[in-house]
Order: sequence, then structure tokens, then C-alpha cells
Amino acid sequence: MDLRITGGFAPPGHNHRRCIVDAMDRAAQVCAARGARLTPQRRRVLELIWSSHKPVGAYGLIEQLSESGQQVAPPTVYRALDFLLANGLVHRIERLNAFVGCPEVEQDHAPQFLICGDCGDVAELREQSVEAAIAAGARSAGFVGWRASVEVVGVCPECAGGISP
Repeated sequence: MDLRITGGFAPPGHNHRRCIVDAMDRAAQVCAARGARLTPQRRRVLELIWSSHKPVGAYGLIEQLSESGQQVAPPTVYRALDFLLANGLVHRIERLNAFVGCPEVEQDHAPQFLICGDCGDVAELREQSVEAAIAAGARSAGFVGWRASVEVVGVCPECAGGISP
């Protein structure tokens, strides 16, 4: 079993500023390699998404941009989100209609999300056997999948405190 939590549920002492800087550097490298243009507006939206391990919606992004003195129309943010999604820099959490940064932008993958129902933090889980099972099930049904994600709601380690599984 190749079980990995690739993002979220920060351990004690987590340097979140470093986390953001690393994510932005990876995004710039991936965009440059693909010939995709990471404009200042797209970069700012991505930085706001990475500013927390909690998912953020489009209107939350608009509000944050407005608080920094930048007036942005919803279509501008939606276009930036479309670009970030198309380039694998963010994921959409369907259940929450919100976005989180992708910690593995270099690889195309079907993410699995662990969503804390208490605090709202999200971790991206990479379990290749889950990806393989979904792909195999789709193939056996004659279905051609375009994208897949799995969303699991529960309690993160921080909120669980003394709760044992």
C-alpha cells in the first residue's frame, strides 16, 4: 500500500510561510515548463489559496483580494481558477465548492481528500490503490473517466485530540 498524505494537517512546528514559498516556486516552474503564463493575478489567487490549509471559495478569494485594496470582478477570479485547475496547481473540493493548493503539481493524479468536519482543514491523500480501483471499476463498466476525486469527511488529528480510531 502506497499511502501518503501529501498536503494539509500540518505537523507541530510546520513552517507555513516556507510551505507557501515552495508551492509558488513549484507553480512557476511547472508553468514555465508547460509554456503557461502565471500572470500576477493568477499568482496572487494561488498564493491566497495556499495561505491556509482550509479550502477557500471564489467569493472568499474576491473578499481577500478586496481587503488588500484590489477590486476584482468575479469573472476575473473564475478565469484565474480555471487556469489554476487546468494546470493542476489547485484542486476543487466538490462538496465544499472550494479550492485547495495541489502539493504534487508535477504529476497528474486523482486526489483523495480528508476533510475535517470540525475545523475545516483538508489534507490530500495519495493512495495509488484507490486510484487504480476507480480506474479499473470505470474500465469494467465501459466508462471513460475524465477526472476523479474522493472526499472523506471526518476529524483531523488536531481536532480528534484523544479520540482513537
